[in-house]
This record gives sequence, C-alpha cells and structure tokens, in this order.
Amino acid sequence: MFCCNWCSYAGADLAGVSRLQMPTNFKVIRTMCSARVDPEFVLRAFAKGADGVLVLGCHPADCHYIGGNYRTRRRIALLRVLLEQYGFNPDRLKLEWVSASEGMKFQQTIKEFDSTIRELGPNPMNEE
Repeated sequence: MFCCNWCSYAGADLAGVSRLQMPTNFKVIRTMCSARVDPEFVLRAFAKGADGVLVLGCHPADCHYIGGNYRTRRRIALLRVLLEQYGFNPDRLKLEWVSASEGMKFQQTIKEFDSTIRELGPNPMNEE
C-alpha cells in the first residue's frame, strides 16, 4: 500500500492511534505524494508477489503539490487497462482518497480491499 505523506499516511496513523481493528497482511510505503508512485513500483510489487496494490492519496483539489492526485488518477486508470490487457484482474489495483482526519475511512478501505483480494485469491504472477 502506497500512502501519501500529507494525507493518507496521517490517516493511517490516526487509525492506528485510535486502535481501529484492521487486517495486518499489508505493508505501508510512505511517499511524498501519490503521484510519486511510479507505474514500475506497482508492476514490481505484483512481480514480487503482492496479491494487491492499494494507492492512497489526498482528496482531489487537496493535494499538497497542487495536481498530484489528478496525475495519479490518470496513471492508475492506465495501469488498470494495461493489467487487464495482460489477463491480470484490474481489481487487484485500487486508488482511494483518504485525508489525515479519516482514520475510519482508512480502516474501511483496508478492510474492503483485503476482502476483494481474498476473493480473487493469490497473485497469479508470483515469481516465487
């Protein structure tokens, strides 16, 4: 899971400090902006065995770097099309907006994504 430093990472922190129950089978990777998540990072995560990749960023129009989240939205949409063209379920890649004050939304997003990934099963592209 890639989290924007300015919003989503703080939302994750709030969820943790609030002791909200969440799945523990994910890794949080802090980025300065969701737009800094290069498509290569996503593809490499899948190649290394990640069953799903979640990108969390600031709400549209709230980006610390002005338009980073708009760039991210376009990039993720293209990546989902690319994954589908190669026979990989695009539901394994998700983009969501979570602000620093939305610990509950962070928790709900994680739970929903975890449920989706469990339904899809293990990553068919796993190298290991």
